[in-house]
Amino acid sequence: MSRDNVLFTVIGLLAGFLSGYLLHESMSERQPARRIAAAGSAAVAATPGGGAASGAAASNSAAAGAMQEVQRLRQYVEENPQDADAVQMLANLNYDIQNWSRAAELYGRYLELRPEDPDTMTDLGASLRNMGQIDQALEQFRKVRELDPGHWQARYNEILVLAFDRNDPAAARGALAELKSLQPQNPDVERLEAEVEKRFAGA
Repeated sequence: MSRDNVLFTVIGLLAGFLSGYLLHESMSERQPARRIAAAGSAAVAATPGGGAASGAAASNSAAAGAMQEVQRLRQYVEENPQDADAVQMLANLNYDIQNWSRAAELYGRYLELRPEDPDTMTDLGASLRNMGQIDQALEQFRKVRELDPGHWQARYNEILVLAFDRNDPAAARGALAELKSLQPQNPDVERLEAEVEKRFAGA
């Protein structure tokens, strides 16, 4: 298969997945540009009026289509294990369907092909946090900070771990002060600050 054919195959798989995936509601809170676990409590969306059955059917259909695309891309990755872009794409798709362990495995494989990629290291950390592997997640976010001190998304994730998993107000506030100095006008950071202060009100 030529490089162009491989590219078109992968693009086709992604386009097919997106068309189905956009039909159902997001399954996890997302930070712009990088993946992130939910901060504190998760919001539960209610189905309006009498549309529960049809809404569930549409969601199930979209989920089934997404799973088919994952299976197709998985087969491609098995046949082309050195295609780092395809490995990363499959990792992202698994993250989107909340298959955290598989996503983490694939992010790890990608990092073997392309070491020290701070974005993917951040995605791996978010996957680990969603798996409940808090210490490993925190280690990933701190590695990113050492590798790329300006990578604010990793610091954001680190604060989530410190505040909502470790329940450490001093460490969370200290890390938040550093993040605010890097991103003084970032509305995501402002919202995070509000959540942290709500978490530790009076502490």
